[in-house]
Amino acid sequence: MSARLSGVQREVNKLYRLLLRAARVKDGGEWAGSTTELVRAEFRAQAESVARTDFRTIEHLLRAGNKKLKLLKMPGVKAAAGITVVRR
Repeated sequence: MSARLSGVQREVNKLYRLLLRAARVKDGGEWAGSTTELVRAEFRAQAESVARTDFRTIEHLLRAGNKKLKLLKMPGVKAAAGITVVRR
């Protein structure tokens, strides 16, 4: 039996799924498009660079991710370019 997810973990998973779905729409229904790969790469990079206990940073990244999702869903947006968040 798997462990129950916390509220923050559920939010991260939800944002990831929503971004992948929006990216798939922008890539013309393909799972291997450039926008989809960008979403996967960004999530992987952030997952490796942020500690699981750093809630302030995680919540900040969630807010930034929701903004990116909102932008990606806009009809005038064709695709996404690489934007890297640098932690200090």
